[in-house]
Amino acid sequence: MPEPQHQGLPPELLTSPEWQRACQQRDFASVFRLVKAKAGIYPSRVAALCGMTPSRVGEIMSGRRGLAHIDVIERVADGLRIPGAMLGLAHRPWEIPPPAATVQPARRRSVQRAATADSEDCDGAEPRQELDELLTLADGRVTRSTLLALRSSVEDYWRRDDEHGGASMRPAVVGHLRYVTQMMDSVPGPLRRDLQLLAAELARLAGWAHFDARQYSTARSHFTQALRLAHGQDDHLFMANVLSCLSLQATYDGQPSDAVALACKAQDAARAAGVQPLVMSMLHMREAFAHATLRDASSCHGAIERSRDAYEEARGREGEAPSWVRYFDETKLIVDTGIALAKLGESERAEPLIAEGLRRETRAQQRGRAFHAFWLATAQLQQGRLEDACDSAVLALDLSAALDSPRVAGHVREFHRCLAPYARETPVIAFEQRLREAVG
Repeated sequence: MPEPQHQGLPPELLTSPEWQRACQQRDFASVFRLVKAKAGIYPSRVAALCGMTPSRVGEIMSGRRGLAHIDVIERVADGLRIPGAMLGLAHRPWEIPPPAATVQPARRRSVQRAATADSEDCDGAEPRQELDELLTLADGRVTRSTLLALRSSVEDYWRRDDEHGGASMRPAVVGHLRYVTQMMDSVPGPLRRDLQLLAAELARLAGWAHFDARQYSTARSHFTQALRLAHGQDDHLFMANVLSCLSLQATYDGQPSDAVALACKAQDAARAAGVQPLVMSMLHMREAFAHATLRDASSCHGAIERSRDAYEEARGREGEAPSWVRYFDETKLIVDTGIALAKLGESERAEPLIAEGLRRETRAQQRGRAFHAFWLATAQLQQGRLEDACDSAVLALDLSAALDSPRVAGHVREFHRCLAPYARETPVIAFEQRLREAVG
């Protein structure tokens, strides 16, 4: 059975000339390549959404096969949420909003109630309303209590992100962001500034959720919005925070040189805000990740040392740091150092650090523990300890069972590819069986 439909393609993809040209020409090889590159929808997901086999999608992407049957083209339009007009089709059913409920004359309505035992009046008779319309039913007044409630929601989102991943939160977070930015226009004075800072945090959260979903282009748009909002309030520390997120995303997106530049710019922004050693410790570690991806061992070790030094300076002063950086504690410093060393291939030094971090982490940090278990498996595999590596990978699979995080799924695929030379070994066969059970 096909997977549920996704929510839609990023607006920046739909409006790009390259996309519009591909759709106009019904060049589905380019269409599938673009949804992979710009929306993070990989061929296997395209196949599930469009009712095709992965091999057929692969043949289309490679140009060995085309699409001509109108029913298949309609399936692609519906599965990927491509507006019908872009492909020369009629409007698709999902593009047309449902009609508003009409008010029936009293006599006719009473007869209908008698025939249906009030069921239709109770279920679904109200017109569907978009999130913005529902939110505007409030009286629109913004008070300190409003801000406290919204901040509490943001804190809850971050907690859920730690426990379950950020991908499933995207619609709710973006809805909250839209609501807050609308309120900003009608609120004067200090409350407007507080709302703008709250909007910046929601934009960063929206960027993070899309980053966790591997939708890098949309994530970058939200991070850019967060950066602009923070810049408008001259909040250099928060700008450093957003730049650090962009640096991490660039590392994942295969742009480590950009990641180094963004991490260094984040450090400059933090310095402009005054002495904040815990923030600087986190930012130096971001830089270390980027250098490790470039396999620049000297620069990576230097950044790790600067991160440790800044963390020592921050000891006893954690309460002075912004709330958004307090996650970066001693455990996080230890495990991130191990990951940077594993990226460099220094697995013997990396393994005990990652194992110690994993031992210390709480159950609430579910996604982090899943990541770190896979990094532990990677470090063990680098040392040729196949059975230990597969055991750690099984632990990671168990931890990721309750997660909605395509980033974690990406680590699963990457580790599985690394096992290819050992496909006939018993530990690998057992791991692959667990993997099939997990994805099945």
